[in-house]
Amino acid sequence: MDAIPQPSADPARAAGDVRADGALDERARRILAFEARAFRDERAKADAIRGEFGLSAPRYHRILGELIESPEALRHDPMLVKRLLRLRDARRTARAARTLSLGRPLD
Repeated sequence: MDAIPQPSADPARAAGDVRADGALDERARRILAFEARAFRDERAKADAIRGEFGLSAPRYHRILGELIESPEALRHDPMLVKRLLRLRDARRTARAARTLSLGRPLD
């Protein structure tokens, strides 16, 4: 009989690891709970990310991006995940608009 693979203790593993019952793993649930909190500024949030998860802010945000794409995260906290998706889409739209405006010739 094959051994059941255990979740990695590596903080860089993919987010949204799903248990056999289809639920999110503990870290994924902690990330969603963390995102529900309010922070005064990005520096405070980055410090909290480092302290709570032991990850850099860019790595945390990559993991969060993967997590909010998962159906398990949507089932776990639909309002939060939809809000995070809307915020991400708004940032992408704003970034694209800035990029397009940089390519315009000056009048």
